Amino acid sequence: MTERARQRGPLWPLYERLAMLVGLGSLALLCLTWLPFAALLHPLLPRQAGQWLGRRVIACAFRFYLGLLSLLCACRFELDALDRLRDEKSLIIVANHPSLLDAVLLASRLPNAVCVMKASLLDNLLFGAAARLARYVGNGSAHHIVKRSCRSLAEGAQLVLFPESSRTKHFPLDPLDPTAALIARRSGVPLQTVLLEFSTPYLGKDWPLWRPPVLPLRCTARLGQRFQVTTEHHAFTAGLEQYFRAELATPRHD
Repeated sequence: MTERARQRGPLWPLYERLAMLVGLGSLALLCLTWLPFAALLHPLLPRQAGQWLGRRVIACAFRFYLGLLSLLCACRFELDALDRLRDEKSLIIVANHPSLLDAVLLASRLPNAVCVMKASLLDNLLFGAAARLARYVGNGSAHHIVKRSCRSLAEGAQLVLFPESSRTKHFPLDPLDPTAALIARRSGVPLQTVLLEFSTPYLGKDWPLWRPPVLPLRCTARLGQRFQVTTEHHAFTAGLEQYFRAELATPRHD
């Protein structure tokens, strides 16, 4: 039976609800399993050892999680393009932000990624301990973000930012914040764009957490252009926004 035929079956809406519960529940379980270990190791391990372990556990856990969604929840993740970045050092990765799953997609394939995330998530029960161990960067003041980000880049990490600052509300893209360009200019590190595309805006800004997905769900990551930021960061950001809008206007599914 084809996916299209199953989708039209009378039990398909029930399956979508079950898949939602499996997806949310398994992610929470993974986070809670790692929570006590991350909380204990954060003050005990030296910084370098702790962040190395923390980032790789996150990458392995997220990759396992996406595999579970593929196996049980009719999700299709086309993320092989990200593997080309896996072993590169000192790289700023900027992506559009259509869904809550975006950071999961990127971190699952980038074992040395440092995500810039909401500062409040560093104190979140599910994610906080793991994020602190991995030395993720909270989006407090611009000075704090730039300072912490430049330090991580100097150590060879890959910095992951979503320059829309929040999930996309007005598709295909909301206005971009210039912080990524400022970090790139200050650090001298190149900026690699990534285009994320979903078959539906699942877990987007206007998609409530408990609303079931429309399955099958297809998520694709493709590499865009790489930039060396040498111009003023506000001017560069305006051009970067135009680039993203042009690329996202014609989604590719090849």
